[in-house]
Amino acid sequence: MSTPPGPATGPEQAAQQPACVRHPDRPTGLRCVRCERPACPDCLQEASVGYQCVDCVAQGRNRGREAVTVAGARLASRPIVVPVLIALNVAAFVATAVQAKSIQNNIDSQLFDTFAMWPVGVAGGEWVRLISSGFLHFGPIHLLMNMIALWVIGRDLELVLGRLRFTAVYLLSLLGGSVAVFLFGDLGSPVAGASGAVYGLMGGIALAALRLKVSLRPVLVVIALNIVLSVTIPGISLLGHLGGLVLGGASTAALVYAPRNRRVLLQSAALGALLLVLIALLITRDLQFGPVSCFNGRCFGA
Repeated sequence: MSTPPGPATGPEQAAQQPACVRHPDRPTGLRCVRCERPACPDCLQEASVGYQCVDCVAQGRNRGREAVTVAGARLASRPIVVPVLIALNVAAFVATAVQAKSIQNNIDSQLFDTFAMWPVGVAGGEWVRLISSGFLHFGPIHLLMNMIALWVIGRDLELVLGRLRFTAVYLLSLLGGSVAVFLFGDLGSPVAGASGAVYGLMGGIALAALRLKVSLRPVLVVIALNIVLSVTIPGISLLGHLGGLVLGGASTAALVYAPRNRRVLLQSAALGALLLVLIALLITRDLQFGPVSCFNGRCFGA
């Protein structure tokens, strides 16, 4: 930093000069070009035009543009939403296991029966199953696999998208998986698990990596491996996974590719449009079932 030049002064001239605002014992003929207050050379810093006092320099830094991610979120050092989601899933599993008095056969609980994803139950008006089923799991292995995937993928994506946007992507992915099962799945087969939402995060991390121009190979390998497992392992809902993957990718693309100008408005409109499409599909399919739906002697929504 260069030192601002000052006029040569003798004792008489110094006595007539104002004192530095930060050092009252120092007469000075210099002033800050921004606030015009008198300041000694030690209290001035070189600016784009002239010299500014240290107070104005600090104020200018505080007013500077805050650093944000590619999605417009504030920079964060650690995830918050992901640990909360994991805790909710674990709590739901513990509740079903206690109620069923079995860790392996926790599906024998009333909670599981009430909140699992039964397409015929959703048709009977129990729409809460579309979301609640994403927090239920078939045994501890199912829970462990999904929670590991949620932690590994979700923590990075949350830091990129921010807490609120990440939560929106997660819930849309979960809902997208449930809607896919409702539209095309077996009426009498219960479906549960966070897999649809986790697959949505896989699609989201792929789109974020593409936007950030980083290598997609690790992400694509993970997605391909999980799709293969979905096809080859019995009892896994491929429809739920694909529905979540599509919604997660679409919602994340809307967030990371939104232009900076009016970013929040455009992001909100895009996510709202995706939600409206899902609701329209639900209503259209729901009308085909009628007000009360029964399956194998069991009626829902009566």
